[in-house]
Amino acid sequence: MSLDSDVIVDRRRIRRKLTFWRVAAVLIAVVAIVGFGAIATRNGPVGLTSSGSIARVNIEGLIRSDQQRVEALERLEKSSHAAVVVHINSPGGTTAGSEQLYDSLVRLKAKKPLVVVVEGLAASGGYITAIAADHIVARQSSLVGSIGVLFQFPNFTELLKTVGVKVEEVKSSPLKAAPNGFEPTSPEARAALDALVKDSYAWFRGLVKERRGMDDALLEKVADGRVFTGRQAVELKLVDQLGDEKAAIAWLVAEKKVKSDLPVRDFRLNPQFGDLTFLRTAASIAFDGLGLSSIARRIEQAGVAQAVDQLSLDGMLALWRPATPN
Repeated sequence: MSLDSDVIVDRRRIRRKLTFWRVAAVLIAVVAIVGFGAIATRNGPVGLTSSGSIARVNIEGLIRSDQQRVEALERLEKSSHAAVVVHINSPGGTTAGSEQLYDSLVRLKAKKPLVVVVEGLAASGGYITAIAADHIVARQSSLVGSIGVLFQFPNFTELLKTVGVKVEEVKSSPLKAAPNGFEPTSPEARAALDALVKDSYAWFRGLVKERRGMDDALLEKVADGRVFTGRQAVELKLVDQLGDEKAAIAWLVAEKKVKSDLPVRDFRLNPQFGDLTFLRTAASIAFDGLGLSSIARRIEQAGVAQAVDQLSLDGMLALWRPATPN
């Protein structure tokens, strides 16, 4: 009987030790993952040395001003990459953010051969980004264009009347903080906004005309706010060629004399721990190992949070939104 008790005690002691070392191993793995993520975030591209390769840059989602992205592209200018392929899948964003990204890509193009590949969408600010390149490749079913600018704001006047709320204000002049959404928009405020939108629209049109070599007649045809398929966009001179990354690289080889056997490697503009898929997966496994499955599931679903990005867009927008049914 005593022997059986000793065996049970020994087994429990061994189990406690195994549990301790399992937890310790998982914690060490998490620390290593976080450390690697921090290094990747600081150093920019993730992977092997970039010497003798083509950099692949991805522009996805909403475009807004981003100084980290500017600095990353400046690092790419100084890197040993032989050329750059920019993949775009974006409905646009703020006009200021799109202009900032366009300027950064123009500076990059002055240092390295650069070509753009339109994946699903390069609309509005996304198209401003695309025309930084001298050559644009798009898929047949890609959507391109939406040349235009908009300024949107909610107006709660009728709602405030319904709930019996009145907003009082004292301001230095009639157009200060106008429109504010708490009162009907005055003709003067609407005229001021109209002037802003038209000025930015004129800049957008001028950029397209210059970069794509369009005459006034063709510019009028493409600059009415519509999007076009890749097939239509080729005929309208919005893009140069139908195809994918292979077609883009073939153009680099033929026109920019880039070596045909160079590997293509990802260059991350804003790598963050939550953006690195393999790190999210490893962290999820680690928390599963600790029995914290609920946290693991949240880590796996972290990408859903990006859906709220659009709520933080401020100012004038160069943004395409497909119409939604009533």
